[in-house]
Amino acid sequence: MMGDRPSPPRASKWSDLNNDTMSRAMSSAATTSPSVDKVDGFSRKSVRKAKQKRSQSSSQFRSQGKPIELTPLPLLKDVPAPEQPELFLKKLQQCCTVFDFMDTLSDLKMKEYKRSTLNELVDYVTVSRGYLTEQAYPEVVKMVSHNIFRTLPPSDSNEFDPEEDEPTLEASWPHLQLVYEFFIRFLESQEFQPSIAKKYIDQKFVLQLLELFDSEDPRERDYLKTVLHRIYGKFLGLRAFIRKQINNIFLRFVYETEHFNGVAELLEILGSIINGFALPLKAEHKQFLVKVLIPLHTVRSLSLFHAQLAYCIVQFLEKDPTLTEPVIRGLLKFWPKTCSQKEVMFLGELEEILDVIEPTQFVKIQEPLFKQISRCVSSPHFQVAERALYYWNNEYIMSLIEENSSVILPIMFASLYRISKEHWNPAIVALVYNVLKAFMEMNSTLFDELTATYKSDRNYRSSLKALITRGLTAEKYDIFRLVLFLKNLMELCHHFRGILFWTSA
Repeated sequence: MMGDRPSPPRASKWSDLNNDTMSRAMSSAATTSPSVDKVDGFSRKSVRKAKQKRSQSSSQFRSQGKPIELTPLPLLKDVPAPEQPELFLKKLQQCCTVFDFMDTLSDLKMKEYKRSTLNELVDYVTVSRGYLTEQAYPEVVKMVSHNIFRTLPPSDSNEFDPEEDEPTLEASWPHLQLVYEFFIRFLESQEFQPSIAKKYIDQKFVLQLLELFDSEDPRERDYLKTVLHRIYGKFLGLRAFIRKQINNIFLRFVYETEHFNGVAELLEILGSIINGFALPLKAEHKQFLVKVLIPLHTVRSLSLFHAQLAYCIVQFLEKDPTLTEPVIRGLLKFWPKTCSQKEVMFLGELEEILDVIEPTQFVKIQEPLFKQISRCVSSPHFQVAERALYYWNNEYIMSLIEENSSVILPIMFASLYRISKEHWNPAIVALVYNVLKAFMEMNSTLFDELTATYKSDRNYRSSLKALITRGLTAEKYDIFRLVLFLKNLMELCHHFRGILFWTSA
């Protein structure tokens, strides 16, 4: 019977480390050697990039004068099932110890022992049942907090370019990855009870979690994205708080710092959250769209998260089509003036919006929208002009243009006609000819009128330019205008007389 078991063997069992685990740790320690980066001493940029590729450690590590020693524990599978929950708690407590990975030669055996223990815990929470007692919740949260919550190393925003430079990788990732993996399995466990966990996974925990999204390591941000999404799904009481804090992060990013590494990941989470919003949308959700998401288009690093941002915008419009007008007017307000790359992104996002727009909403914004498209078509940057002209390859957009050709054609005609004669890029000229042909097939009568008007105006402008060049007086200029007016009037009468002749015939 268990009550008759002598105490010395029990104490020995808890203190002996599994031989296989220790041998793996010693083998790993023997083969581990520090890595050396080769740096080009003649290039400052090369030096910076080489430094960026190195791993960095956070300021969480305590300076230890002596090596860290962990008391060896047996494997969970080697003890009877009734004793496993207690051993599980002891292993969680051991894993609260954090090692300094910047010192590649220190505590090698204990680092490997912790790594193998974390691996064991991941497997245990995945397949075991009955381990998740009420006493386990605080220990799990404590272990996770000790490992992941830390002060992130500062980054030099003046030198670091996230689009070109390599990100700084977390030196302690061999342990951190397993901690994140364990926590995700814990949250996804069938035995997980939010009613108990909410005592420990609270607003303070979520706030610290959100701060970690500024980590430069993309691997960590990817795990954080999954963790936050699971917490949002399981803790109803934290949902409003999470949305509010994400709102604050974005506002600080737009109006104060313009630096936050995890914007793309937070937007990806938001895309899923927006998709689950109930209808009708709350006023706070609409305000978030107009006051936070739209201004995100103004930051210089838009390319790093534009795909996720555009997805969120489209999700809102699919939920509530009446938001289309303020969204498009907001985009037009923040339209980039000097960055062609951003213009191409804006045009791509606009096409995604037009793909889901309702005809009644299209009528409200067609004039300001196509005035901007006309300016883009006229852009000397061929990628901007090309992206705008590709709208006419979209069948749904073409149907909207055809229904409203009487409004859109006069806005677009002058730019298209001028480009067909003057643009430097033959590919753009070919696209413009296709667009003009499409307009002519849509509304040939209006097309002919606009052509005649454009040619007349062009002749008038060239004649006026010649007169100004020759320095004619104001009186002679007025006489010239009168003669030109009479000439145009005679041509118009001749045109109508021809129409009456063919009608009577």
